[in-house]
Amino acid sequence: MFFVDEPYVSEFFKRTIRDNNIPVVGTDMARKLGLYNGTNVISEDRAVETVRDLGNSPIYTTSENSIGWIAKHLAFSSFPAKIELFKDKLKFRELTKSIFPNFYFKEVRAEDLKKIRFNDLPLPFVIKPTVGFFSMGVYKVSSYEEWLNAIDLITAEIDQIKDLYPEEVLDASSFIIEQCIKGAEFAFDAYYDSTGAPVILGIFEHVFSSDTDVSDRVYITSKEIIESNIKEFTDFAGEIGDLAGAKNFPLHIELRRDNDGTLLPIEVNPMRFGAWCTTADMSFMAYGFNPYLYYFKQKKPDWPEVLKGKEGKLFSLIVLDNSTGIEEDKITSFDYKKLLSKFEKPMELRKIDYKKYPVFGFLFTETREDNFVELKNILDSDLSEFISTNNRAI
Repeated sequence: MFFVDEPYVSEFFKRTIRDNNIPVVGTDMARKLGLYNGTNVISEDRAVETVRDLGNSPIYTTSENSIGWIAKHLAFSSFPAKIELFKDKLKFRELTKSIFPNFYFKEVRAEDLKKIRFNDLPLPFVIKPTVGFFSMGVYKVSSYEEWLNAIDLITAEIDQIKDLYPEEVLDASSFIIEQCIKGAEFAFDAYYDSTGAPVILGIFEHVFSSDTDVSDRVYITSKEIIESNIKEFTDFAGEIGDLAGAKNFPLHIELRRDNDGTLLPIEVNPMRFGAWCTTADMSFMAYGFNPYLYYFKQKKPDWPEVLKGKEGKLFSLIVLDNSTGIEEDKITSFDYKKLLSKFEKPMELRKIDYKKYPVFGFLFTETREDNFVELKNILDSDLSEFISTNNRAI
């Protein structure tokens, strides 16, 4: 069964569940999200009974906001404990310590951030909420001055966004400090099948504008990225799945390949693929198979076949987060037409209410490899070129 919840459900996802008669749990929120007529909506009681009867049956959530429902109503099942293993970054580091014994991490309570002995920390390091989402409250620190600045920024940012997500999704009461993992960063969608075997449904390289950038601005997938990493990432997911004992379980894994080639996990997001219906929808746009349906039907992509004809093409997910430094209530408009003019082949633009969420939208594009400059330009932009305040462009 699938769950739908805020902040966003794509039209592609809605069509998928309706056209394939996939059961969707009829929560209060599900009834508000504009599901198509004919969608197979089941009652919450039936959902609970199904899990009681079938045990570890496949579940998918469009949003981690549904984790609270699962924790409350499916407490008798293995799902809440499995979710917490991945969602809680401290528990995840403890789970995988046998695979990565030399990886440094430390938990610190929010009220103790200013008390910590800075000289005891390995530079550079990354600090982020122990239970977090969407790069919120995430900062890279390379000096004491940056540390002091990070504390101030964390305090301000968390105060601004604390009411946007439930505690199961974003909990700013505790933070984890981790050694900084250098090297290329990737994210991939996968699921563990009924036997616990990992199946990868999409691989994306997360590119940055600089060494200090920790934003989610651009994710790229391509034939070369898939072929170069599919076997190694499958083995990597298999190791983690064996430790967790995960079966019939979807997830979105972020990792880095360090300078000596070792793969190290950044975090694992449970019960979903990329948030806001992004990476799975992008895989369909790029390669033509439906990751949601493949998970539901326990199918594996025929990668050699789906990658035919994709040579020289980059498929990008662009997150239009508000990096302008201007508060949302002072922004009067965002020029989406101007944004689209910067790209040779936009595939889909999703506008988001930036007054409610700190993001203007999501853009899916196709770019020739020799025109990477258009992606570099959006990476370097703080997006102020597209906004107006008080009816005047910045």
